Amino acid sequence: MSITSTELSNNSWFRTAIVFSFCTTIFVSASLLFFVQPLFAKLVLPQIGGAPAVWTTAMLFFQVVLIVGYIYAHLLTKLLSLRWQLVTHLVFWATALTFLPLSVSESWSYDASSSTAWQTLKLFALGVGLPFAVLSANAPLLQAWYARSGGPSADDPYFLYSASNVGSLLALLAFPLLADPLLGARETSNIWSVGFVMFGGLLLISGLVTVRGANTFAAAPTSDVAYSTPKLKQIAKWVIIAFVPSSLMLSFTTKASTDLGSIPLIWVIPLATYLLSFIFAFAKLKSLSVRSLQMPMLMALVLGTVLLTKIINQHTTAFIFLLYVPVLFVIALYAHRLLYEMRPPAEQLTVFYIALSVGGAFGGLFNSIIAPLVFWQEFEAQLTMILAGGLLLFGTGAITPRALALGLLASFPILYSAGVIGTSNPFGDGTSQAVAVISMMLAAFVLLRNQLAGIVVIIAALLLPAFWDNDDSLFQDRSFFGTHRVSTLGNQRLYQNGTTLHGLQFESEFGTRPTPQTYYYPKGPMAQVITSEFGRQSDSIGIVGLGVGALSCYKLPTQEWAFFEIDVMVDRVARDPSLFTYISECAPDTPTHLGDARIVLAKTDYTFDILVLDAYSSDAIPLHLITKEAVQMYTERLADDGVLVFHISNRYYELSAPLARISKALGLHMALQEHFIPDDTEDLGASHSIVVIVSPDETRIDSFVENGKWQPVLSDGREPWTDDKANLLSALKWEQDKK
Repeated sequence: MSITSTELSNNSWFRTAIVFSFCTTIFVSASLLFFVQPLFAKLVLPQIGGAPAVWTTAMLFFQVVLIVGYIYAHLLTKLLSLRWQLVTHLVFWATALTFLPLSVSESWSYDASSSTAWQTLKLFALGVGLPFAVLSANAPLLQAWYARSGGPSADDPYFLYSASNVGSLLALLAFPLLADPLLGARETSNIWSVGFVMFGGLLLISGLVTVRGANTFAAAPTSDVAYSTPKLKQIAKWVIIAFVPSSLMLSFTTKASTDLGSIPLIWVIPLATYLLSFIFAFAKLKSLSVRSLQMPMLMALVLGTVLLTKIINQHTTAFIFLLYVPVLFVIALYAHRLLYEMRPPAEQLTVFYIALSVGGAFGGLFNSIIAPLVFWQEFEAQLTMILAGGLLLFGTGAITPRALALGLLASFPILYSAGVIGTSNPFGDGTSQAVAVISMMLAAFVLLRNQLAGIVVIIAALLLPAFWDNDDSLFQDRSFFGTHRVSTLGNQRLYQNGTTLHGLQFESEFGTRPTPQTYYYPKGPMAQVITSEFGRQSDSIGIVGLGVGALSCYKLPTQEWAFFEIDVMVDRVARDPSLFTYISECAPDTPTHLGDARIVLAKTDYTFDILVLDAYSSDAIPLHLITKEAVQMYTERLADDGVLVFHISNRYYELSAPLARISKALGLHMALQEHFIPDDTEDLGASHSIVVIVSPDETRIDSFVENGKWQPVLSDGREPWTDDKANLLSALKWEQDKK
């Protein structure tokens, strides 16, 4: 016996089933979509390296594919009937199954002579392109289907976007907190593949529910309504608004991963914050509006602006990172609620989501490709913060001469307090200055809340000076792998990578054979190894991580040395005698092999007596260089009695324990030296350092331990880090302190 239309419409269970079906399908789809982002990024790290820009470039790929998915959904809903929409989407889903399980082609290899960004994009396209495209289409497609399903609130299906983002948020948090520490990448990939297969069944159910519901409840839309499109000016507004939180999220991610490391949790926290703002912004919350968010937005703009000036010491990165999170959330919530209040009718839904995805992708394009080419330092956060202030002008703020004049007038005392103008700082440096500037900005913003253009002027006045504030820089530039700055302080020539000092030379030694400084000074652990009796007798020495080339001045004429450096800009700085003279004076003919050291070393036939691993970008840890597979490959390039030297000095992670586990697993022997610099030392350029030595020959390690400066290190018995499973968070120094 068949069920009539009247009976169906009177059955609340059927309408409830429609909501449940769609919420489940869109939740699972979004979970898979956002879980695969950190998953595949982790899978490719051993192939492409661990620079912070890897994640921003990966995000660009995901954002561009999101546009493709949204355009596909738009065309599908406009050109095909519901039945053929379902059939077509299921065909693409079935084709995407050929990409499973997710992996990186063994034939792929990194080419140092080509653009790293484009190689990263290609690697992602070949590995996860089609599955991601299929998943990315579901948010607008399922909402468009729901609008014709006859379900509750079918005329306003945007609430499903909140369900989508709940799935996205939970998946993002599950990866670094559960999957990454408990499961290997390959095992996680297999589980994700099962989820993708199950998603196909849910998609089929939702599609069939839509077809039946459309026949039962929904009248066929007229052609005028079905094909109506918003005006170009309105689309442009959506794109601009969506750009701001996307770019800001990526900017904050880069700042954090530069010093804390390119690891899933660092990638996920800003992205999860971004998604959380979507959940609240697109929920049907009557108490939440752009107007009610204006005061929190003003406070976020104040704090965000101060964080991006020189008032705040960026070396307290872990704490600063925590402050960036609420700033990002409030600004993103304001922008996304603004988009929600500007949302079009359901028949224009797919165009709306295309505009949002285009704005998000422009954020990725700007941060990943354009900014590194145009700017010599990381200025994208400052620019985006100014644009974030401009969001206040949408709908309510008029740009008037009066507002601009008031903004300029209010800027002067704030700029003076911040030390941007004037020769003295009335509040000193540090906390008192930050409190004073924040208080003055809050007062000015409250007074100018009806003259919003003036607020934008104040933000711009504080942030724009960074673009021409070069101080005493002799060289400033940036590459895919980070920012580079060479400056002079007294008699010292300094090289800074990110926020960390990575090289120093006394200018008084220009024209002579210079003495290595910082971590490499003559009494330090690395110098002890290279200048030991074993070191002087060594025929071949490899250095991974060039820096300014300070170690090269320990090279003896009888020795063969080789440098390995992933960033061509570092090599240019080190070999430019107008900046540093270590290489030109001590080892001008020593070759530099460009590319990720792990990849390049695997292709060489070197046999080193000593191989130094010192490959940091700012203070971040390249995790793929200290896994079991990586160390095993290093030992294959080592003489039977050779020594691996790991420089593990950094602010946040204690790496001796993970290296001890790897050493035990590979049958190697290990010792450590934590070298302190006395306060009254005459070695003014010396730096505190922590160094580990590893060798397959136990007597070689014993020969260093005998001098009393090196201590043997034994494994704690836990599992060693591998390419498949490595949890950098377990090495956090605060974790070690708790134990």
